[in-house]
Amino acid sequence: MRTSNHLIGLVNFLTFLLSIVILGGGIWLSSRANSTDCLKFLQWPLIVIGASIMVVSLAGFAGACYRNTFLMWLYLFVMFFIIAALIGFIIFAYAVTDKGSGRAVLNKGYLEYYLQDYSGWLKDRVVDESYWAKISSCIRDSKVCSKTGRTFNGVPETYDMFSMRKLSPIESGCCKPPTECGYVYVNETLWNSGSGLAATNLDCSRWSNDQQMLCYQCDSCKAGVLGSLKKSWRKVSVINIVVLILLVIFYVIGCAAFRNNKKIDNDEPYGEARMTKTQPSRIHL
Repeated sequence: MRTSNHLIGLVNFLTFLLSIVILGGGIWLSSRANSTDCLKFLQWPLIVIGASIMVVSLAGFAGACYRNTFLMWLYLFVMFFIIAALIGFIIFAYAVTDKGSGRAVLNKGYLEYYLQDYSGWLKDRVVDESYWAKISSCIRDSKVCSKTGRTFNGVPETYDMFSMRKLSPIESGCCKPPTECGYVYVNETLWNSGSGLAATNLDCSRWSNDQQMLCYQCDSCKAGVLGSLKKSWRKVSVINIVVLILLVIFYVIGCAAFRNNKKIDNDEPYGEARMTKTQPSRIHL
């Protein structure tokens, strides 16, 4: 097998390995969606892109091994559109998670999340009543709030201990009332009414000690879901950018190797001078 075919085969093998990374990111997002984030449609584009790269890289690898020019050409042609799709996906992921972040609270280890800090397509999707009914049901079924309880030597944690915890966005937004409401701590998911209710925050009246209700209908819970999605997607986007850079490098190398392979198939000289020295003519006396 010629050197260019070895190079194309190597590039396709590396591309196959990268597809595993992309698929892994999609599967990780899917597991997050099933356990905490509860927004299950966003991971599918990533899984489709990863699966497409895997199939196409296998086709290109087979083309290199069996010197099938069509398969190698198909690999480069389809990979161009996959790279374009990955670029679009990265831009989309950053655009829909651009706005909003948690707010620091004085003397607290956790952040508070407010729906008005977020905007755009993803926010509209989350607050839509039909979607939120499914999301809140998913959060309830995941029992993320009941898992926030902690004990130390058999003794439940105190309010001071709880206040210093680094709660996840969903734990902060859905499993407790907003701090400004002035509720009195009993345990992680049980709070009694206090005297400092913030009348301007409607979530103060939405909180319920019913363990099936808690703050699942609060705007803070919706903001917590958005905050959790942003954290998950930013982690995956960093990996996707690295993968994209490597894919572009491999694509350029593959194109160069493919062109050299075509020259060999056409019996064009490769790596040699095109002109050869002519034999000197004999001199007749």
